[in-house]
Amino acid sequence: MDFSEGYVSNEHRELHRSVTESADPLTVSPLQLSPKSPRSPKSPRSPKSPRSPKSPRSPKLQGKCSNLSPKSNKQKDGRPKKGGAGGKGTWGGLLDTNDTNSLDPNDPNYDSTEEYDHSNEKKTPTDLDDYKKKATIIVEEYFATDDVVATMNEVRELGKPEYGYYFVKKLVSMSMDRHDKEKEMAAILLSSLYADIFDPPQVYKGFGKLVESADDLIVDIPDTVDVLALFIARAVVDDILPPAFLKKQMAYLAKDSKGIEVLKKAEKSYLAAPLHAEIIERRWGGSKNATVDDVKAKINTFLKEYVVSCDKKEAFRCIKDLKVPFFHHEIVKRALIMAMERRQAEPPLLNLLKEAAEEGLINTSQMSKGFGRLIDTVDDLSLDIPNARGILQKLMSKAASEGWLCVSSLKSLSVEPETNSIKDSTAKSFKVKTQSIIKEYFLSGDIFEVNSCLEQENSNNFAELNAIFVKRLITLAMDRKNREKEMASVLLSSLCFPADDVVSGFVMLIESADDTALDNPVVVEDLAMFIARAVVDEVLAPQHLEEIGTQCLGPDSIGSKVLQMAKSLLKARLAGERILRCWGGGGSSRPGWAVEDVKDMIGKLLEEYESGGEIREACRCMKELGMPFFHHEVVKKALIIVIEKKNERLWGLLKECFDSGLITIYQMVKGFGRVEESLDDLALDVPDAKNQFAYYVDKAKANGWLDDSFSYSKLEHATENGTH
Repeated sequence: MDFSEGYVSNEHRELHRSVTESADPLTVSPLQLSPKSPRSPKSPRSPKSPRSPKSPRSPKLQGKCSNLSPKSNKQKDGRPKKGGAGGKGTWGGLLDTNDTNSLDPNDPNYDSTEEYDHSNEKKTPTDLDDYKKKATIIVEEYFATDDVVATMNEVRELGKPEYGYYFVKKLVSMSMDRHDKEKEMAAILLSSLYADIFDPPQVYKGFGKLVESADDLIVDIPDTVDVLALFIARAVVDDILPPAFLKKQMAYLAKDSKGIEVLKKAEKSYLAAPLHAEIIERRWGGSKNATVDDVKAKINTFLKEYVVSCDKKEAFRCIKDLKVPFFHHEIVKRALIMAMERRQAEPPLLNLLKEAAEEGLINTSQMSKGFGRLIDTVDDLSLDIPNARGILQKLMSKAASEGWLCVSSLKSLSVEPETNSIKDSTAKSFKVKTQSIIKEYFLSGDIFEVNSCLEQENSNNFAELNAIFVKRLITLAMDRKNREKEMASVLLSSLCFPADDVVSGFVMLIESADDTALDNPVVVEDLAMFIARAVVDEVLAPQHLEEIGTQCLGPDSIGSKVLQMAKSLLKARLAGERILRCWGGGGSSRPGWAVEDVKDMIGKLLEEYESGGEIREACRCMKELGMPFFHHEVVKKALIIVIEKKNERLWGLLKECFDSGLITIYQMVKGFGRVEESLDDLALDVPDAKNQFAYYVDKAKANGWLDDSFSYSKLEHATENGTH
């Protein structure tokens, strides 16, 4: 406001100045004053504020200075009058804005978020916007062409893996309002992109974003809850999303959100249903609308072709083209039936299954499930294949000995028909012969001789006779010294009896424990140690303890005490090493070895093989150690020697041990882990130790020795330091 031509007291001037400084030009309504406010003729002039005399000015200068205050000489924020606002003595229009105006923190209406929002308005994520546009085009083209390989190449060329989650979200959301064909195509593409192009965390994040946006998606897609729940269930079945995703996401969402409904429907309506994998895979047609019968027919066709041609590469290609990993157990089942029907086809078919398991084409779960399905139908199979039980038992033993089947996860063959055929005289005769076989073993320590005798005496592999042998072996060992007890455990782990037969043997031991206690006061401790040792040796699975516990008469019975002590032994720290050494270790021919002695023997064994020893002799020496829990030390020492001497002869030994099942994948992972822990010390002697270790980790993964969960955490560190 201009006071150059009026008489105003100092108090009025100060009041005007404070108001103009605190006023917000965006919120104050326009106030227009007359250029010259009329004065009352009666109002006296204040003597203290005399009117300054007018000095003559040029028209130009007077125009420029019309907005200057007589005292402060400060330029006012007056703007040219335009659009009905502004001009002399005004605060401008209501909608007038100026980038030069800054927010005053002392203003009572000041909001810090306004400053933040304005600062971010001009920042646009150009990379993500560009990625979104290209991803949308790729998805549209994929739905039009149905070419998985070409789409994967386009996504790979697109790059920017940190935005992979958006592609997952876009692919699923675009397919949700289309036909079942596009939904199935989206599920297949996700399985193909997983781990190969998109890291698992990106897929996880993509589905998380989908669940969070369920409330928005339902506006355009009314059946969002059902469709998105089915996508999540399909991802879990296809092993691209962990089952824990459901519980973890529920913790982050509001209870009344649609995302919670999606997760609950996926869990209860789909994943909890019987045969849910098959149902989910077939919900949108699955595998180009192929039915179960079509898949079974294709399996039969390529198995018959394989028996004739023995072309493994072609067989593996056919398995991959089926795109039904949840149905691989049917391949196992039909291959075994074909091997039992045509004995000449047995070697190539078992070799096919073995290599499929080693390469990870058929996982352990599907392999066990295939054998389990065959066990369930063996009674009907016996009508067409004489002695089907015996043949199947031999196939199981061979698969277990070669390391591509976990027998402990299977139930034993039903023994009801054979039980009826076993006479009391047969059982008594077997018990007598068993006792002589075991006593001779305690003297000679020849495991192969025991196997040969059992094959003669129990040619039909009756489960009842196997259980009798287990009971008799442990009973005789408990009456003897630690050497015989150790030998009994080694023999039990070498016989490859079905887990249910071993369980039956321990149940019989527990049932007779009260009578045994009359002659052996420490029967509880001995029997508990035998059970714990069987679990450590992977003869029994931990869940079998509960099955044995159901046979105990009561909480105060000897059987209950035995199981309680066995569980306590297994829960202890370093339980595996302690249980294996409880009787001295070292198998049948040694009174007992310390860990340092075993390490020295392993070192000498490897040195002898490296200098030109035979691979069979090396494997035999490892078996004689009788300490399978300690085979990770073999892996560790062999790998260190390979890195230090750059000689891969020992790598061939590790390959042979793994292929024959002598060294399990668990011991292999543990051995590589021990080497990783000692890399810093090893690098002092071998500068490129980390580079070599990274190379051998990749090589081991390619051979199937290590699963994808094993990761070398020091690779990134090595890369940052420029050593890799």
